[in-house]
Amino acid sequence: MKRILITGAAGQIGTALRSGLRGCYSLLRLADIAPLGAIGAGEEHCKVDICDIPAIEETMAGIDCVVHLAGVPEEAAWEKVLPLNIEGCYNVFEAARRQGIKRVIFASSNHAVGFYRRERFIGTTVVPRPDTRYGVSKVFGEALGRLYADKYGLSVACLRIGTFRTPDRPAEARQLLTWISHRDMVHLVRRCIDHPNYHFVTVYGVSNNLRSRWDNSNVKFLDYRPEDNSEVFAAEILALGAKENEISAQFHGGFYCPMEFAGEVSRVD
Repeated sequence: MKRILITGAAGQIGTALRSGLRGCYSLLRLADIAPLGAIGAGEEHCKVDICDIPAIEETMAGIDCVVHLAGVPEEAAWEKVLPLNIEGCYNVFEAARRQGIKRVIFASSNHAVGFYRRERFIGTTVVPRPDTRYGVSKVFGEALGRLYADKYGLSVACLRIGTFRTPDRPAEARQLLTWISHRDMVHLVRRCIDHPNYHFVTVYGVSNNLRSRWDNSNVKFLDYRPEDNSEVFAAEILALGAKENEISAQFHGGFYCPMEFAGEVSRVD
């Protein structure tokens, strides 16, 4: 895996990966519709829209591995989620298949499983339980990745990313569970790029947080060893005394769960 394409390279995670992966591979091809600034040694910039599958396919020429970050990064109206996170995600996997790409790393989200109760420690094999339309789109991406691994032979990693922030620190109590540092995010993606052989894996993108409720033990073979721990920020954050929403506090998805909520909390077992 020497020639890497990053879609959504101008975003927060894309920017951190660009910096952290620079010099690690012979080529970083950076794809986004947004400006990327000056292009450095070993980098290429492609202005491309993931809704344009011929353009994506052209962008993938000669690439070994795609890190797919592009799309709507938060809850939004279905009219916005559908073309970018559903159709755009399909376009990326299909273009990768057509170009003979070996591996796709898909930026999923913890919101694909956000309606599990927080007291439950959950692993990578739990069935999906999305908390929003955004979460549904990430479940779709994971299912699509599984299809393209099984049917077409791509090697696929789905990263259920927790809370990635700029500046690089958790900001409130829930993030003490879910935070992933920039350094650990780069390390996780590198392990998914560099590992010599896997078919399909799902892994939580989370730092070595004392309070984490996510279990990556099923993917120890990746040798992902996060170094950072949100606990160093805990005293400062908890001293603020901010209380989490009553519904948010019950579920892994946090503040996404009470959005538009009209059900019965007791029935979400």
